[in-house]
Amino acid sequence: MSALSKIGTFLKITWGKEPVIVVSFVIGIAAVVAPLVSPYTKYSDMINEVVPYAYPVPVRDDGNMPDIPSHPCDKEGRNLEWLKNL
Repeated sequence: MSALSKIGTFLKITWGKEPVIVVSFVIGIAAVVAPLVSPYTKYSDMINEVVPYAYPVPVRDDGNMPDIPSHPCDKEGRNLEWLKNL
């Protein structure tokens, strides 16, 4: 007897005796597997990569800070055009 036929027999017997337990296990397995195959997970990861975790405090440039924008509203970093095209 192969492993698949043993599993099938086990599921058939268990479904006949305790269908609620079988359904609860199926729902639990689906809850673990669904985030791994969901496209939502992919896009939320992409959004989280481009959104800064800690927003900087606006600072005016005095000419000696090349990494700080001259105005707090100046755009810097990656753009989010790809997000509009989903």
